Amino acid sequence: MFSKLKDKPFIIAEMSGNHNQSLERALEIVEAAAKAGADAIKLQTYTADTMTLDISEGEFFIEDKNSLWAGRSLYDLYQEAHTPWQWHKPIFDKCKELGIIGFSTPFDATAVDFLEELEVPCYKIASFENTDLELIKKVAKTGKPLIISTGMTTVAELADLVQTAKENGCKELILLKCTSSYPATPEGTNLLTIPHMKQLFDCEVGLSDHTMGIGVSLASVALGAAVIERHFTLARADGGVDSAFSLEPAELKQLVEEALKVKQALGQVSYQVAEQEKKSLQFRRSLYFIEDIKAGEVITEKNMRAIRPGLGLSPKYYRFFIGKTVVSDVARGTAVKFDKV
Repeated sequence: MFSKLKDKPFIIAEMSGNHNQSLERALEIVEAAAKAGADAIKLQTYTADTMTLDISEGEFFIEDKNSLWAGRSLYDLYQEAHTPWQWHKPIFDKCKELGIIGFSTPFDATAVDFLEELEVPCYKIASFENTDLELIKKVAKTGKPLIISTGMTTVAELADLVQTAKENGCKELILLKCTSSYPATPEGTNLLTIPHMKQLFDCEVGLSDHTMGIGVSLASVALGAAVIERHFTLARADGGVDSAFSLEPAELKQLVEEALKVKQALGQVSYQVAEQEKKSLQFRRSLYFIEDIKAGEVITEKNMRAIRPGLGLSPKYYRFFIGKTVVSDVARGTAVKFDKV
C-alpha cells in the first residue's frame, strides 16, 4: 500500500471532529482534501462510551485552563467529537469515488471489528492508545499496514509496541513522530528523532504534526519523514473541537506541493556538475586577453584578466601566465590558451 513512499511523502488529512456533527460537512471535507492533493482521509472510530465514563467531575473533567477543551468533561468532549459509525461507509465510499484512501483510528476492539466489516485498507493507532498492546495486537492480526503515533512514549514503550505489532502479523509498520500537545510548538517537536527512530526500529517513519503552519511538516520531509498527518478542516473560523490546529484547504494544497519539492530536492550526495548546470558553465569566469598584444610582449595584470564567459582557461592558471610572452599577435577578447605563450 505504501510502495510509493520513496517517490513522494504520503499526506494524510485527519478529519477528527471537524465535521461538526454534519455528514454533509464530512463529505465536503473529503472532497476538499482530495482536491488539495491529499493521499488519504483518516477518521476516528469510537463512541463516548467506548472512550470514557459519563462522569463530569474529578479526573473525568478538564480543569487545565491552558487546554483548548478546558471546562468540559471527557464524555461531553468525545460525544461532540466522535464520528457516527453509520457515517463511515458513505465517507469511505466518497474517498473511493475521488481516488483517495479512507481509513481510521480504532480506539477499542469493537471499533476494529466494525472497521474490518468495512474492509478498511490500513489502520492508525493514536498516541494516547499506543501503550494498549492488546489493541495493537488485534489490529496487527488483520495483517494490514499499521501506522502508530509515538506521542508521549519512551524508547522502552516504543520497543514494546513495535515488537507487539511485528510478532502479531504486521508486515508494514510506520511510526509517526508526534508531540501530543494541541497545538504543539516547533521547539517541542524534536524532528531529529525521525532519522534516529527510523534506524533504531528499521521501519518507515513520519510525522503527526500539531504545529501551526506547514514549516515543521516540510522540515520533517528533509529529515526522512515518509508520511505526514495533519488535522484538516474547511475553515478554522467554523469552529470545532480540533479546528484551532487544523489546516485549511489552501494550506493543505501548499503542503502537498511543497513537500513533494522537498522530497525531490533531497536527491543524493553529488559533487558532479548537474545536467541542468552544464549550459551555465559558459558563464563562469575564465582567462582572457583584454588588450591587443604584439608577438613577444609580456603578459601582465593590465592585459589579461579573469572575466566572463567561461570559454578560456580556468582562473587558477592566472599566475602561471603572468610574466610569460605571447608567441604571436593576440587580439583583445581572445581566450587565453597554452599555445599562446
